[in-house]
Amino acid sequence: MQRFKNILDFYINSSLHVALAVVSLSLISFLEFNIEIDKNLLFFIFFGSITGYNFVKYAGIAKLHHASLARNLKLIQIFSFFCFVALLYFAFQQELKILLASAILGIFTLLYAIPLGKNRQNLRNIGGIKIFIIAVVWAGVTVILPLMNQVALQEIGLTFFQRFFFVIAITLPFEIRDLKFDSGNLNTIPQQIGIENTKKIGYILLGVMLFLEFLKSYFSVINLIALNLTLLVSAYFIKAARIDQGSYYSAFWVEGIPVFWLLVWLLTKILL
Repeated sequence: MQRFKNILDFYINSSLHVALAVVSLSLISFLEFNIEIDKNLLFFIFFGSITGYNFVKYAGIAKLHHASLARNLKLIQIFSFFCFVALLYFAFQQELKILLASAILGIFTLLYAIPLGKNRQNLRNIGGIKIFIIAVVWAGVTVILPLMNQVALQEIGLTFFQRFFFVIAITLPFEIRDLKFDSGNLNTIPQQIGIENTKKIGYILLGVMLFLEFLKSYFSVINLIALNLTLLVSAYFIKAARIDQGSYYSAFWVEGIPVFWLLVWLLTKILL
């Protein structure tokens, strides 16, 4: 049992789980609009997510909340290096426009971790904007990169904002969990309006996602069914979130909601 826990901890702490979530959302973008799946792009996004997240977490800037992370840090660093090499390989398989868009999103990631200016602050420590930076990067990677020049600009915009609101909503359980870690000057949503009002914000964002779906000119029953089930599951995890949540509640279950969304979409496709 301990060995399984160690493997699961490495899976989460090495950012494999979050990378799988990002790739799942990217794949959903391909599937929703019925366009050819670019496998090289998915690998590029997968290894880029691991490299970016591990840089932010383990560059010596982000705080380690659990001692177990320090014990496995060397192994994660080695793993991250090989992922970075793989990222470079798949970068050479991409068109210039993909690389340029990725570079812009990558700058946000760097500024999220690297302190700049006289006050030596990074974007993460600027009050109130952390969650929005995360949402912009996730939405950009999972919508703009897969759909660039593939679908109409209006559809990209609607899907981008859907994904933006979705990421904010499922990040709220993390922010609730981190109330006991975050300093007061971060001005996170739970710090500013309290836990219950934060949950209400999450429900509203999920509702806006559903509303945006009906504004799309490309309508699909499969997309609607998968989206509705995902919104219900997301709402449940937001409702059940608390400060003293289990160690895997947000890091595994909430982070895995995009994977659930993908699996529901594929299962619905098979059944219909």
